[in-house]
Amino acid sequence: MEAFLLPSPLQVAKSFLTEFPALMSHSLITLSEAFTGLGLGILLGFFMAVIMDRFEILYQAFYPLVILTQTVPTVAIAPLLVLWFGYEMAPKVILIVITTFFPITIGLLTGFRSADPDAVSLLRAMGAGQGQIFLYIKLPGALEQFFSGLRISASYAVVGAVISEWLGGFGGLGVYMTRVKKAFAFDKMFAVIFLVSAISLLLMNGVELLQKLCMPWKRRE
Repeated sequence: MEAFLLPSPLQVAKSFLTEFPALMSHSLITLSEAFTGLGLGILLGFFMAVIMDRFEILYQAFYPLVILTQTVPTVAIAPLLVLWFGYEMAPKVILIVITTFFPITIGLLTGFRSADPDAVSLLRAMGAGQGQIFLYIKLPGALEQFFSGLRISASYAVVGAVISEWLGGFGGLGVYMTRVKKAFAFDKMFAVIFLVSAISLLLMNGVELLQKLCMPWKRRE
């Protein structure tokens, strides 16, 4: 195979170093989209999990819709979002929210519903309300599932941002990938792939560190 189609690791490393300033500039745009979408996805996922756990009728109504959002490929939704909201940040953030809220919702909902019924009954017998049961039993018990979902969502956020940028935009790693692909600069394209993978791994490790800080009792175990 021709070298320009499948560049050597040395060529990729060289391109990464020569293009480092441009890659960092585009990375800032992609990360701003990813973090904004991830933050909104966490808020939406937390809200959905709380109301579905609290009200059974809402669980029956919304749970199939939550599952349905994940059956439509993101590459099919992205062109519509660009058509409706333009090439600015909004469609990219919406796509990231759609891809990231699901693991958060399912993780938290599973944790809430796995709460020890004996502990819940004990707090009720002591006069605790729904808010106290949630704060002292359900929320701490769901943290491990939450962080498991957050690790997945963090990687989805970066990938979702890059995919949405493929369809148009004014900056970001996805836009950069489209430009170098059209120029047949595949060494630069592999450099971007390497960078996206590295960012995803760093975010997942960051979530793991955050979990250790928020759940000190797990470290003792």
